[in-house]
Amino acid sequence: MSLFAIADFHLSLGTDKPMDIFKGWDNYVERLTYNWNRLIDSDDTVVIAGDISWAMKLNETERDFDYINKLNGNKILLKGNHDYWWDTLTKINKFLDEKSFHTIKILFNNNFIVDDYAVCGTRGWTLDYSSDDDKLVMNREVGRLRLSLESAAKSGKEPVVFLHYPPLYGTQECAEMIDLMLEFGVKKCYYGHIHGSNMIRGAFNGEYRGIRFRLVSCDAVSFTPVLVR
Repeated sequence: MSLFAIADFHLSLGTDKPMDIFKGWDNYVERLTYNWNRLIDSDDTVVIAGDISWAMKLNETERDFDYINKLNGNKILLKGNHDYWWDTLTKINKFLDEKSFHTIKILFNNNFIVDDYAVCGTRGWTLDYSSDDDKLVMNREVGRLRLSLESAAKSGKEPVVFLHYPPLYGTQECAEMIDLMLEFGVKKCYYGHIHGSNMIRGAFNGEYRGIRFRLVSCDAVSFTPVLVR
């Protein structure tokens, strides 16, 4: 049983929003499928850290979720900034159950135990949160991560954090997120959102303040899930 991470599928199997028009994204669904199924076994778990589907409403995600459900292994999904279809946890879980998408779980104010790890996370927010509105959203996201980490602390398992937005980039960082991770003894953090060769080159991959960070957006990892352990 292994744990993997990847982000930013940007699927549009049920809507007209092709990603193949972007450099490096040609035939990306086929490439992702091949790489995923050659690596992932039925008892493995993959965290998909946001920007999952271009659908605007939950019922429009069916083809995208059907694709994800049929990939090998178990999947844990968290919200990205383009997941406009996102609804309440109750409604999403009801939808997944009704469609028999039983390999998919939703990470939202909670955690999931995968072997020796407690999988925690939230969407996060832009690092430029100088406006009052952005500060409000960031504080809410920090609160959601705290809820996730607090629920995990009861398990005694090692917490690993997954975010959509990067908690640091260039000279900017979200000290509130990083301090919170340190408070709960987090040693690993995986994130997405960053695309394009120029932006990817500026992303932080390495250890900072005792936490190892890794960018796992699809085009940053050649559409291949990254092994966490």
